[in-house]
Amino acid sequence: MRWGDVVSLFERPGPRGGTPITAGCWCQFWLLRGREYREPAEAHKDRLEAEVRTGELHALLALAGGVPVGWCRLGPRTTFARLEASRVLARVDAADVWSVVCFAVHPDAKRQGVASALLDAACSHAAEHGAAILEGYAARPNHPNIDAYTGYLPMFVAAGFEPVGDGGRRTIVRKRLV
Repeated sequence: MRWGDVVSLFERPGPRGGTPITAGCWCQFWLLRGREYREPAEAHKDRLEAEVRTGELHALLALAGGVPVGWCRLGPRTTFARLEASRVLARVDAADVWSVVCFAVHPDAKRQGVASALLDAACSHAAEHGAAILEGYAARPNHPNIDAYTGYLPMFVAAGFEPVGDGGRRTIVRKRLV
């Protein structure tokens, strides 16, 4: 994964302009808690750049015609401090799971199957790295668009995930990989 491709996706305005949400978060929301997350966006960007350059992250980048159009972040649940501390998205059981926590699809590529392709690739990536179960936190249909970054429930169900818990505005879903 090339850092320039990540920056291109995260900073590229959509068809109506404006600053993308990704340019503020830089996929750090689930990693950081409290004051640490309230750092300036530049600090989040620096953290993600270090992760990309050292290869110390599990993330996937979708390209279309050589242009980055989608992003997916995943990894062992234990690596996501905010998730581990969440009462709403509390562990369902003691199983050792990996979590898929974030999707970002550029507006020009929405409704073209990018997130679904990333989810399929995330299942393969997690299995290749020894995960037996992949867990997601699906926004329910008709919920605010702000929740969409974790993916929608129909996408997960179509990929073979099953609901295993109520996570407030989200449904906790799992897929057994082995």
